[in-house]
Amino acid sequence: MGNVSDKIRKQNVKFIGAHVSAAGGVENAPARAFEIGANAFALFTKNQRQWAAKPLSDQAIREFKENCRKFGFLPQHILPHDSYLINLGSPEPEKLEKSRLAFIDEMARCHQLGLHLLNFHPGSHLKKISVEQCLERIAESINLAHRQVPDVIAVIENTAGQGTNLGNEFGHLARIIELVEDKARVGVCLDTCHLFAAGYDLRSAESCHKTFSEFDQIVGMHYLKAMHLNDSKTDLGSHVDRHQSLGLGMIGWSCFEYISQHADFNHISLILETTDPQLWPGEISQLRMFSCD
Repeated sequence: MGNVSDKIRKQNVKFIGAHVSAAGGVENAPARAFEIGANAFALFTKNQRQWAAKPLSDQAIREFKENCRKFGFLPQHILPHDSYLINLGSPEPEKLEKSRLAFIDEMARCHQLGLHLLNFHPGSHLKKISVEQCLERIAESINLAHRQVPDVIAVIENTAGQGTNLGNEFGHLARIIELVEDKARVGVCLDTCHLFAAGYDLRSAESCHKTFSEFDQIVGMHYLKAMHLNDSKTDLGSHVDRHQSLGLGMIGWSCFEYISQHADFNHISLILETTDPQLWPGEISQLRMFSCD
């Protein structure tokens, strides 16, 4: 990461948005992102709480791409998220196979839409296999998907460490990446709420510097493909994932000011998953103001 304090720049270009609804079809998501003042966005390409989904129609794919061009969204600043049902590290053979097939389908949908990233939660061992075995299964799941679908990058999201979920330690992320064969097609999305709940302090510029420097040392900043900007309803190290609107939780504004002002976070998508969508335009505006201070 280098000397982070030397990388503060005025007039930073930041790509900021939110996870918007794709109700009525994925083609509607770009307009919803544009309406809140975003120049990046996240979405589900199918119902995130169901295994099966209708294939994307040619019309939906065409209109999605047209609307992205119309509203100025580039593929690298759009962050699809996979289904919450998927567990790529499952200890249960049938669930693992079902998860892998669903993940490949999600990756194929991204490829159809001309998108480069697929954000996902790594997986859970359910106390039935070891942490290392689970990490190995997650990496092999990514390798299998890469062999089936070209181009799309698997973007691992860190977790709060709730239950038996892995990905709450930087070492977990590094180990998965180590085992992925195509390093050019794997990356990380850091969620600030999850970081904080997992025990990584973000409440001051100094603590942010320490946390992101540790990430750089263990994982590597070059693997950071996106971030979820969320405050936290629960305290440091709670291992409970409860998002809060920016500045209204236990993290506070200093973290988001830090991210807005540092060039290390330029060129990646900074996505709000905060609790009140009506506050998104104001949150985006405040983040942009920080980046110009």
